[in-house]
Amino acid sequence: MTATAKLQRKLGLTGPEVFPIALGCMGMSGMYGPADDSESIATIHAALDAGVNLLDTGDFYGMGHNEMLLGVALRFRREEVVLSVKFGAQRAPNGAWLGFDARPAAVKTALAYSLKRLGVDYIDIYRPSRLDPTVPIEETVGAIAEMVKAGYVRWIGLSEVGPETIRRAAAVHPIVDVQIEYSLVSRTPEARIFPVLEELGIGATTYGALSRGLLSGSQPAAAGDFRAHLPRFTGDNLGRNRQLVDKLKEIAHGKGITPVQLAVAWVRAKGGFIVPVVGARTRAQLAESLGALSVEFSADELAAIEASVPAEAVAGTRYDAAQMRVLDSEK
Repeated sequence: MTATAKLQRKLGLTGPEVFPIALGCMGMSGMYGPADDSESIATIHAALDAGVNLLDTGDFYGMGHNEMLLGVALRFRREEVVLSVKFGAQRAPNGAWLGFDARPAAVKTALAYSLKRLGVDYIDIYRPSRLDPTVPIEETVGAIAEMVKAGYVRWIGLSEVGPETIRRAAAVHPIVDVQIEYSLVSRTPEARIFPVLEELGIGATTYGALSRGLLSGSQPAAAGDFRAHLPRFTGDNLGRNRQLVDKLKEIAHGKGITPVQLAVAWVRAKGGFIVPVVGARTRAQLAESLGALSVEFSADELAAIEASVPAEAVAGTRYDAAQMRVLDSEK
């Protein structure tokens, strides 16, 4: 057995085995400002070379740009990859968000376009990016299940949904994972969502280990960086949150690692069913995040980290008020 194989984590009871860190590709399509396609592709290839096999994208990242980018990067390496694709967010030509559509016909139409943009015959894990409040989750999952039977999808996932929705979805078809934000300062899933996942044998692919760069000291700068509108990065909140970052830096320095590595390793240490999705846009960022694989914490160390950077101390919610109101995972 190779070293990479020993590290693998299984997504749920019925899902694939994946590397313990996944690569999230959203930032490669302008969500944090301009990105370089050549460096993005090089980063994807470096991830594959390191053993990373779960790549996460969404059909609305860059209005299809992200999928086309992945299509180029994976042209000769498709069989090495577990492709996770989110769908359903509606966007205007100017990038404005218009709502969400998870009707059965929309599910199948979105899938058809994703297959074409990615240049693949099937998608490994297909998931609605949010709960459509106008469509029962049973109808959405039922439509994806039809695509599983037809061979266009292998597994079904969910994203940012709460316990009741997870149970209802799992009653229609096995769910391999739920994608949700989780970090030292975003710990809501621990109370009600993670227990349901463990009960039902569903994995968690968690994003935002750095709270979109907040915990690494990053801040919005480039034009088009959507973080400029997020509460944790605006006004007095940013100044207050920098105090948490300073504490995290102290702890990381004492352990001889970077704040990024500490944040990612903390998430990984919180459960064998969890696979953190890191949003590296460059090979350097990827290498730093992968360094978290060699970091281990004792129970006392974990407790000390959580006491020093308590979730309740973070200033501001993870999304703006309008988005927080419609997130099923926050209800």
